[in-house]
Amino acid sequence: MNAPIDPLLAPRQAPPAPEASGSAKSPWRVALEWFAVIAVAVVAAVTIRMLVLQQFYIAGPSMQTTMESDERVLVNKLSYRLHDVRRGDVVVFDRVTTNGGVIQHDDLIKRVIGLSGERIEVRECVVYIDGQQLVEPYLDPDHLARPDPQSRCSVASMAPQVVPEAHVFVMGDNRAESFDSRMFGPIREDLIVGRAFVVIWPFGNWRWL
Repeated sequence: MNAPIDPLLAPRQAPPAPEASGSAKSPWRVALEWFAVIAVAVVAAVTIRMLVLQQFYIAGPSMQTTMESDERVLVNKLSYRLHDVRRGDVVVFDRVTTNGGVIQHDDLIKRVIGLSGERIEVRECVVYIDGQQLVEPYLDPDHLARPDPQSRCSVASMAPQVVPEAHVFVMGDNRAESFDSRMFGPIREDLIVGRAFVVIWPFGNWRWL
């Protein structure tokens, strides 16, 4: 009689072969999946641009030396949905004008100087808010050192005016070469596109605003 076989010494049986996993995806299905991925990416990019962030190109010298011509800035379009406009903010806004009944749009970038209800005045290039001199550390000291007020700012003096409700008074940091509220008056807050918060191009000029 044969001796019993120790189960530990018994040869192991090979595991069953895995079943076939199905046929490869068809080229049409792969193309459809890629189309869906690209469509989602495009929709997300457009949504972000429309509702959250947008890039703007700086043209002209009006914000020197805070920003230089040909630089690009990133604008947060949600800022003023979360809080009020603040003095010192650099904002992009749509200056709507009419020309012979035709509405024209001109995106400008300036700094918020006066807020709704405040009394603003300019004396020899110095800004006063409700009778108090405004401290402006962002201005170029070389510009401020020019002896002639007209060389420091294009509008050296401006009679006092009160900023209307839901408006702001904006000015460029380069007061000698800025077309701003000194000429066209306060702007409505609902024309503000958003707050510029960082220079993103050229890469070597990257900086917070």
